[in-house]
Amino acid sequence: MKKTLIALIAVIIIALLLTGALYSSFVNQPDYTTQIESMMDKKWAEYASDNPAYNGTLSMRIISPKGDFFVSTSQDSMSNVHFRGASTTKTFTAAAIMLLHQEGQLNIDDKITQTIPGKDIPYVPNSVDYAIPYKENITIRQLLGHTAGVFDVSNTPIPENVSAPYAGVIYTDYIKESAPEHNFSFDELIRAVAANQLSYFAPSEGYHYSNTGYSILGKIIECVSGMSYSSFVEQRLLQPNGLENTSFPSLGNERQLPAPYAEGYTYIEGELYETTQDNMSPHVAEGNVITTVDDLCKWGKLLYSGQAGIKYDLVTQMIDVKPTGEEHKVYGLGTEYAEGLGFGHNGAHAGYMTVMRYDRETDIALVIYASALNADDLYGQMSVMYKVAQESKQILGYST
Repeated sequence: MKKTLIALIAVIIIALLLTGALYSSFVNQPDYTTQIESMMDKKWAEYASDNPAYNGTLSMRIISPKGDFFVSTSQDSMSNVHFRGASTTKTFTAAAIMLLHQEGQLNIDDKITQTIPGKDIPYVPNSVDYAIPYKENITIRQLLGHTAGVFDVSNTPIPENVSAPYAGVIYTDYIKESAPEHNFSFDELIRAVAANQLSYFAPSEGYHYSNTGYSILGKIIECVSGMSYSSFVEQRLLQPNGLENTSFPSLGNERQLPAPYAEGYTYIEGELYETTQDNMSPHVAEGNVITTVDDLCKWGKLLYSGQAGIKYDLVTQMIDVKPTGEEHKVYGLGTEYAEGLGFGHNGAHAGYMTVMRYDRETDIALVIYASALNADDLYGQMSVMYKVAQESKQILGYST
């Protein structure tokens, strides 16, 4: 009986000591969330103070070895709020192409005029709509890396000397001005290039970011898989990776975001406009993703760590970034790189700006988005978001 009592007392003492140690460890843990929020609030307020009437929320998700964190400049914001991820879409398109390559259904070094493996049709239709300059010399890899020279009808005004009613303006803007819910298609967008024989340069002769080049990739995904772009990405990338709050609208009248969503604002020449709703059909495969910070951060980590279904050697090709000589600085295959943050992609669309990155050295994934776009200062706003992301890593104890 005495021995049993002594043993029981010993167990209680050990339990108390362990509880004390655990409590001490807990109370001594840095309050990372509070520190990051304080820093973010300060930097976003400073930026907004230089732009009167500026509005919008800055929110960030971090997945790290030291824990997962969600911070926002709005107390009402949540990590499951939907927003437009814009060009982060390109990471999904590039992954879809690499997955098809992995399965032998295409070869990224094939010319787009070659026959699809196992089929009797070429990667892109042999039609007038697709008779773009240098078509016979363009490879799928060049489209992925923006080195094919494909003219971008959603970012570059059509040359003034073109004999068309939309000469001198951006083609997609011209069409949407009179028909906001016009249903664009891959065929229509590429037809605008072919009909006017537009090009930046011959394939591999330079670098020029091209949304329309990614529209061609979307068409290739459909021709190879026999599925719509959104169906293929949903079945082969979203569902296997548990991305339940990510979607890719493709119809002109699908203008609203699913609830809950962040209202988007665009700041132009000192005036603020609410720009949440938009027709994303001209941006399928290059900028139409609707997502959440939870989903997009998870996607970045899975993709660039080689756990999204794409083999590591193919991911390595995606992150083989090269100098671009322009604002993207370095670019791989559907992938940008930012020093101290890692690999991923940025996104900018009316009402929203996004940075998605995964750092393979520290195993830190992060997504930061603003529900406001400063059209007068895109790169200034992006710089602030970079600084918030970099200082967040420093607060967690990682150098950048």
